[in-house]
Amino acid sequence: MTRDCLWRNIFKSEKKSESISGLLRSNPIFADLKDREIWELEQITHRRSYKEGEVVFHEGEPGVGMYIIDEGSVKVFISASNHHEIELARLEKGEFFGEVALLEDEPRSATVVAMEPTALIGLFKPDLLDLIDRNPAAGVKIILKLSQILAVRLRHTHEEMRRMRTEAPSY
Repeated sequence: MTRDCLWRNIFKSEKKSESISGLLRSNPIFADLKDREIWELEQITHRRSYKEGEVVFHEGEPGVGMYIIDEGSVKVFISASNHHEIELARLEKGEFFGEVALLEDEPRSATVVAMEPTALIGLFKPDLLDLIDRNPAAGVKIILKLSQILAVRLRHTHEEMRRMRTEAPSY
């Protein structure tokens, strides 16, 4: 069952891109970057391809960076007791995931699997830190936007929890 999730729709751009720079430019984390800064960012990204059913990363693994979907789609889920999955999201072209790993050194909170042949653009924390050293202004723009996105997600989570408590049956 697909659930409305915190990653879907809120931040998705409807722009189509034919290049990595276009994909980066359409991502809200990088929307405030100048052309030169997008070019610098593009130089440190990594393209990865996954087959249908292939795991991008497992829940509990160290987080090393974020991904933007260039082609295909992924499923995000957590493991529940008795070996069941709880699906959190299905993400498509232009959407992103794993961005918290750019800010903290904690294990992944979910597993992500390619639902079809999928191409991802990866940005890894060590590369971002090098970019910040070389171009602090671009780094501040990226970190500020990332913080704003996470704040919106946190607010959304609080609202959802409030709604669930209000709608929960009393016994």
